Amino acid sequence: MNADMTSVAALHWRDLPASVLSLLRQGSVIPAHPLALGPDRKFDEQSQRAISRYYVDAGSGGLAVGVHSTQFAIRDVGLYRPVLELAIETAREWTDRPLVMIAGAVGKTAQAVEEARTARSLGYHAVLLSLAALKGASEDELIEHCTAVAKEMPLVGFYLQTAVGGIPLSRAFWARFAAIDNVVAIKVAPFNRYRTLDVAVGIAQAHAEERITLYTGNDDHIVADLLTPMVVRTGNREVTLRFQGGLLGHWSVWTRGAVEMLERLKLSVKAGAIPPEMLALDSFVTDCNSVVFDVDHDFAGCIPGCHEILRRQGLMNSIECLDPHETLSPGQSAGIDRLYATYPELNDDAFVAANLERWRN
Repeated sequence: MNADMTSVAALHWRDLPASVLSLLRQGSVIPAHPLALGPDRKFDEQSQRAISRYYVDAGSGGLAVGVHSTQFAIRDVGLYRPVLELAIETAREWTDRPLVMIAGAVGKTAQAVEEARTARSLGYHAVLLSLAALKGASEDELIEHCTAVAKEMPLVGFYLQTAVGGIPLSRAFWARFAAIDNVVAIKVAPFNRYRTLDVAVGIAQAHAEERITLYTGNDDHIVADLLTPMVVRTGNREVTLRFQGGLLGHWSVWTRGAVEMLERLKLSVKAGAIPPEMLALDSFVTDCNSVVFDVDHDFAGCIPGCHEILRRQGLMNSIECLDPHETLSPGQSAGIDRLYATYPELNDDAFVAANLERWRN
C-alpha cells in the first residue's frame, strides 16, 4: 500500500468544506467523466484535460471520475490513479470555485477500500460505490462491505440498473445503507420506478432525508425525476424527497445545456408551477439518451455514443475504448445526426467551438 494512502486521515462528510457540502446538497450537474484515448488507444492526456476544463466552464458542480463512463477497465491497465490525479489537478488549476469531486470505487471490499484511500489521498470528497462485483452476496455482506468503505470517506450510493451489471436491492437494504452515517448521497439509476421508490422509502425509514441527497442516474427519466417529488409514508411519518441534481453519463455531453436546463427546472420547482414546455423536455431528453446510450442494442454503444459527440465537437480525437470491440452500434451515428436535426436547442456546440482552442492548450 502506498504511504500517501495511509498518511491521510479518514474523511467524514462533516469534515468536507462547507462550500462543497452545500454544492452537493443543493443539487448540481455532475458529469460522469469519460476516458479520452487516441486512435492508438493510448491515454490522450491533452484531450482528457480539455474535457475536464469543458465541464468546469460549462458550470458543472463537480466531476465523477473513475466511474462507468471512465471505463472500469482503467484499473486493469494502471490508469485508475493517473486519471483521478489528472482530473483533480486540472480542476484545481482551472478554477478556484468549489467543485464536488467524486471518485468511483468498485470490486470486492479490499479493492474498494484501497480505491477509496487512493481517492482520499488525492483530495476527492466522496466515492461512488458500485456493488456489481458483489453479485450473489447476502444483504449482511453488502452492508458490511459498504460500512468498510464508509470508514475511509463519504459514500455516494449507486443503484445500477441490472441490464448493465447491477443487482436488485431491497427497501430493507436501502434503509440499512442510509443508516450508515457517512453516506452523503445516492445516485439512483435502476431505470425502474418501483426500485427508485424503494430507495426513497429506505431513506425515510432510516430518518436520513436531511443527510442524504438524491441524484438521478435514471437516464430514461431525467427531467421527470428532477421535477417530481417523491412522497413516501413510513410508520407515522410522511416524507417528501426530491432529486436535487444528476450524476450522469448522459450529462458528459452537451453539458452546458444540461446546466442551463437544471437551472430552469429548479426555478420551476421553486415557483410551484411547472410549465408544459418543461414537462415536454422529459421526452426530448429521453429520446436523445436512447440514441446516445444505444438502447436499441441494450446499451452496447453507450460509451462510444458519448465519445462520438465529444469527437464531433473536437474534445476527443477518437471514439476508441479500452476494449477494441466496444464501438458504435449500427445506425447509432445516423441516430446522432437525427438528434442534432431534431433538438438543436439541446446541444452546446457553439459554446464548445468558442472555447475549444483555450481548453486544448
